[in-house]
Amino acid sequence: MTSIFKGTAVAALFLGFTLVIPTASAQDMATETDTLSRTFNLEQTIQTALANNTDMKRALLDVRSADQDVRSAWGTVMPQVAASGNYTRNLEIPVNFIPETVFDQDGDPDVLVPIAFGTDNNWVGGLSVSQTLFSGRAFVGISSSELFKAAQSENLRAISQGVVTQARVAYYQALAAKESLLLIEAQANRIQKNLEDTRKMAEQGFVDDYAVLQLEVQLGNLTPQINRARYSVDSRLRDLLDIMGLPVELSIDIRGDLSSYDINNAELVNPANESIKYIDQMIPRQVENDSLFTEKAMQLRGDLRILQVREDLQGKQLDAQRSLFLPTISANYNLQWNASQGGQPVFFGSSMQRARSQTVSVGVQIPIFQGFQRTAAVQQAKIEVKDVQLQQFQARQTANKEILSAAQAVREALQTSEAIQDVRSQAQEGYDRALIRYQNGLGSQQEINDANLQLQEAEINYAQTISNYLTAKAQYDQAIGQVPFVGKDVRDIQDKISIN
Repeated sequence: MTSIFKGTAVAALFLGFTLVIPTASAQDMATETDTLSRTFNLEQTIQTALANNTDMKRALLDVRSADQDVRSAWGTVMPQVAASGNYTRNLEIPVNFIPETVFDQDGDPDVLVPIAFGTDNNWVGGLSVSQTLFSGRAFVGISSSELFKAAQSENLRAISQGVVTQARVAYYQALAAKESLLLIEAQANRIQKNLEDTRKMAEQGFVDDYAVLQLEVQLGNLTPQINRARYSVDSRLRDLLDIMGLPVELSIDIRGDLSSYDINNAELVNPANESIKYIDQMIPRQVENDSLFTEKAMQLRGDLRILQVREDLQGKQLDAQRSLFLPTISANYNLQWNASQGGQPVFFGSSMQRARSQTVSVGVQIPIFQGFQRTAAVQQAKIEVKDVQLQQFQARQTANKEILSAAQAVREALQTSEAIQDVRSQAQEGYDRALIRYQNGLGSQQEINDANLQLQEAEINYAQTISNYLTAKAQYDQAIGQVPFVGKDVRDIQDKISIN
């Protein structure tokens, strides 16, 4: 599959600009927004969304956090090494009282003799090493952390597939809004031209002023429609900017022309649609039902792969609970120095004032009875495994439905596009004929109005059909798990996500 990094020099230059935006100051941001207006093609839009989308960044942070979880899990079975040291200065030597008979057999047992024990300076230092030899829970935790990291990677894949699809759909919706605005403006231009011709005919006495008034009213009624269409374009572009992870106040434009896009023709008709055609053809259409193809799609979808990893994780959780019945074996080694010295302190004294000791021990802990907590935990883990399996079944059912629905939407658009294209051509011809008839005094203004409305409806229907097809194709690609720029190696995606 094509790498995410593929793109034109213009795309690379724009990405450089977008990656600077998150760290710019508010004043710089306002300056950029006010002065810069950029035009995107579809590929640049997707690349920017993959690099800057907030959900993508959060998913990458989850992957990095999972890396640290793996390191932490390995740490539980690695040697634990610690060093310690302590110095004590006796300002007054501690005194103990001992019966006099200890020193003199003939002494009075009721008489106590004060004896000072200790030295002015005392040092204690040592090194300890502990090593887990066997701990079922610790070893299960290591494999679980590896699976958790795999789950986070699959989550990144699923989010990437979703972000690319969202960017494509938002792009197509913005194009459809632009196309609607252009068509309304084209209708207004036709009425304006007809109005100018009618005024000339009225001046010559061929028509009355009422015909002029009718056209002026029609033209005036289109003004609010044009304003609404413009606001709709702005709203769609803001939605697109949000998905791209860019400031929504940024002024942008997008490339594409739905009116000249032919979904039944593999060749490019309009250069403005080059990126749209390229991405549309990246994933071949296979909209006929095929059980083997559907099964392969199930294996490629990130959301289903996550559930498979989750099932494995729950199995490891079950193993972890069972491991609580197993013993824990550990080994310990201690090395210690003691030193005592009178008078002025000399670090750890001389060799005659120091002593060293070493110990090695092996400990075994065998759990015998801890109530019913362990058995209850095992049963709960089994229930959770069953729950994930049911989630997998339902997710596969949903995925299969999404594949069939998306394929049906693609087929519908393919089947109706040619007919709608013919209708659009006929509507254009009908308008041209009605205009010629009116100019020659053979037709009426009503015929032109009807023909104009029919032409506008045909053009809008065609643009909407193209938009529906492109949207359905984007959803179909996601449904089968083959999304442009999202390959098998998730590391390709990680390398391009911008996190400052």
